[in-house]
Amino acid sequence: MKDVKNVLRVVGIVLLGLFVFMVGIPFVFKLAGITLGIIGALITLAVLLIKVAVVLAIGYLILVGVRALLR
Repeated sequence: MKDVKNVLRVVGIVLLGLFVFMVGIPFVFKLAGITLGIIGALITLAVLLIKVAVVLAIGYLILVGVRALLR
């Protein structure tokens, strides 16, 4: 039973930390005068990077398929 209490305590601390992180970071950014445009730009950049990776993967698969057919 002691282990269960310790595990629940650790889970609670982790959840509290996650809550503080998710709520506190935007609040700190607003206080510092930094708009959430930076976060939006980072998300846009990440989506663009994923799109490039998908295009490269599809191109690679087509290249490998053509190479296999020519053998």
